[in-house]
Formats: sequence, structure tokens, C-alpha cells
Amino acid sequence: MRLVLPNPGLDDRIPSYEDLDRMEKEEAGDRPKWDNKAQYILTCVGLCIGIGNVWRFPYLCQSHGGGAFFIPYVILLVLEGMPLLLLEFAIGQRLRKGSVGVWRAISPYLTGVGVASMLVSLLIGLYYNTLIAWILWYLFNSFQSPLPWAQCPLNDNGTGI
Repeated sequence: MRLVLPNPGLDDRIPSYEDLDRMEKEEAGDRPKWDNKAQYILTCVGLCIGIGNVWRFPYLCQSHGGGAFFIPYVILLVLEGMPLLLLEFAIGQRLRKGSVGVWRAISPYLTGVGVASMLVSLLIGLYYNTLIAWILWYLFNSFQSPLPWAQCPLNDNGTGI
């Protein structure tokens, strides 16, 4: 029994195993590879988690009920987050395409999902670059004496004591 989806041309857009083997042999020499599996896993985890979530998670747990927040978080992580992450990795590896190409291969109408994913990644990258620039600025300026922020600036607007 085969499930037939109303998506004309889907079989033409998804390469067969023979085509994938042929493509792999052609691209094997010029394609970069991971050194080991741990490097790949740590890169994926670093991309998915991010340092902002590490900073915010204890605050969110405390502000939304402590341990009571942690229980639905873990349940949704196991039932929703991990399957979707693995599904995206599996489809991307099977089709040998990025986010936009994967969604376009599934259905041309879903190309916007891949574009939105790419834009979100761009915005997060810009945010983290700005954050890292601030961190580096404060780090390098913390090696001088006296520190630029050792004394409060003049209170020109009269709001301080």
C-alpha cells in the first residue's frame, strides 16, 4: 500500500538512490567533511541551543513557576522539538539541500518556510555578532586603569541622587 499525495512532480524533484550514489561519487573529492562525529554533534547542538537560551532558561523557569515550568518544557522538547529537528536533518541529508531547497523539493508553495528560516538565522547571527562585539569591547577596556566605568558619569538630566 502506497500513500499518494497530491503533489505533482514530487518524484521528479527527489533523486533516487542510484542518483544519490552517483552524485556522492562525483562530489566525494571536493566536498568538505567533518573530522569526527563529536564535532558534528557539538556544532548542531551549538547552533540549536545558543548561549541566549542558556542565559534565559533559569530566569524563565523561575518566573513561570520554577519546576512546574520545567516539566512541560521537557515534555514538549521530547515530543515536538527533537522529532522536528531530526526530521529537518534527515530530509536535508536525503535531498542534499539546504533549508530553502528542502522545502522547495517538498512543495514549491513551501519555499517561503525555507526563506523564513534563512532570515531568522541571519537575524540571530547579526544579534550574536553585536553581542560578541560588546563583550570584546568591555573585555579589552577592562585591562586599563582606571576603568572607564569606575565612576558614574555626570548627572546632566537630574534624575540621580
